[in-house]
Amino acid sequence: MAKNKDLLAITLITSLFFIWGFALNLNPILIPHLKKACQLTDLQSSLIDSASYFAYFLLPIPAAQFMKRYGYKGGILLGLILFSVGAFLFYPASIVRNYAFFLGALFIIFSGAAFLETAANPYITAIGDPAGATQRINFAQTFNGLAAALAPLIGGIFILSGKTLTAVQESAMSSGQLNTYLNKEASSVQIPYIIIALGVLVVTVLLWRTHLPEIVEEGEGSPLHENLSFFQRTGALLREKNLNFGVAAQFFYVGAQACVGSFFIRFSERVSGMDEKTAAYYLTAALIAFLAGRAVGTFLMTFINPVKLLAIYAVTNVLLILLSVFLHGKFPVFALIGVEFFMSIMFPTIFSLSIRGLGTKTKEGSSLVIMAIVGGAVFPPIMGKLSDMTNIQVAYLVPAACFLFVFYFAVKNLKVKEATEVKLSVSH
Repeated sequence: MAKNKDLLAITLITSLFFIWGFALNLNPILIPHLKKACQLTDLQSSLIDSASYFAYFLLPIPAAQFMKRYGYKGGILLGLILFSVGAFLFYPASIVRNYAFFLGALFIIFSGAAFLETAANPYITAIGDPAGATQRINFAQTFNGLAAALAPLIGGIFILSGKTLTAVQESAMSSGQLNTYLNKEASSVQIPYIIIALGVLVVTVLLWRTHLPEIVEEGEGSPLHENLSFFQRTGALLREKNLNFGVAAQFFYVGAQACVGSFFIRFSERVSGMDEKTAAYYLTAALIAFLAGRAVGTFLMTFINPVKLLAIYAVTNVLLILLSVFLHGKFPVFALIGVEFFMSIMFPTIFSLSIRGLGTKTKEGSSLVIMAIVGGAVFPPIMGKLSDMTNIQVAYLVPAACFLFVFYFAVKNLKVKEATEVKLSVSH
C-alpha cells in the first residue's frame, strides 16, 4: 500500500515539473513578442528573464521556512495559487500594454514556481529508493523537457503574429495605426495565459484533495534541530563546501540555459535570416532535442557515473557554442540545437550532487540551490548589452563561459560515485 502511495505522489509531483517548465519556456516567445508590442531594446527585453528568475532568488528561503511549518504539500499549494494569479494578471497587462505590468505578472508567476521547485525537487529525490534519486529527478525533469518542447510551439502559433515592422514601415504609419498594431500584438497573450491560469487552478484542487506522503529528513523534529535558530541553520549551511560549490554551478548553468533559449529566435533571425515564426519552429526542435537529451542522459546514468556525464556534456557545449559564434548560415542554429541536447541533464544532476548528505539541512540547502536560479536574471541582461554593443553572435560567448564553470564543478566532483547519499524517511 505504501508503495502505491509513493507512486501516486511521484506522479502528481512530476506533473508540477511540466507546469513550471511550460511557463518558463514561453519566455523565449515573450522576449521577441513584447519587444515588438512594447517597443524595447535587446537589453530591455531581456528583463523578462530577469523578472522571472529574480523571483527564484527572493522566494526559496521563505518557501523553505513555510514548508518547515506546513510541509511540502502546503508549499506546493501556495506555489500553485501564486502561479495562477500571475497568469491571470497577463490579461489586464495586455490591455494597458504596460511593460512593467507584464514584468510584475511574470514575477508573481515565478514566485509560485519558486515554491514549486523548492518543494518538488527535493521531494522527488527523497521519495522512493535513495539509490535511484538521481535517475528519478532526471525522469521527472523529462516532463519539464516535454513542456519546454511544447511551449515555444504553442506560443509560436498562438502568440507570435509573424509580422514584424521595419523601421520604414513603422515611420510610414500614423500614430493611431501604430497604436492599433501594437495593441493587437499585446492582446495575443490573453487567451493562452488565461488557459494556463485555469489549468493550474485545476491541478491545485486535485492536489489539495489528494494525500501526499510527508518527507521527514533524518534528525528533523529532534530537540537539537528544533532549537537551532534560522541564522544558526544558515551558518551551518554556509560551512557545507559542496553545497556552496553546487549553488555556484547552478547559478552559472541556469544563466547559460536562459541565454541560449531566450535569444534563440533573435539569433536565428539575425544569423540565418529566418522570420520569427520559422525561428520559433526551430526553437521547438531545439527543445525537443533538450527532451531527448534528458531521456538519453537518464538512460546513460545506468552505465556512466552521472558526474562524468555532466563533465562530458559541459565541455561539448562549450565547443558547440564556439562553432555557433564563428560559423555562418544555418549551421550555427543547428549547433545551438545541439547545445540544448547536451545541457539537458545539468540542472537535476547539479541539484542532486549539491544536496547530498545534508540530512536535517535538506530543505534549507534545496532552497539555496533554487535561489541560484537567479543566474537566469543576471546573465541575459549581460548578453543583451553585449548584443547591443556588438552583435547577437558574439554575445553567445556569455553562455560558453558559464558552461566552462559547470565543467569545472563536474571535474571537482569526479570522485563522487553516487549523488544519492541523502538519508530520508517517509511518513504516511
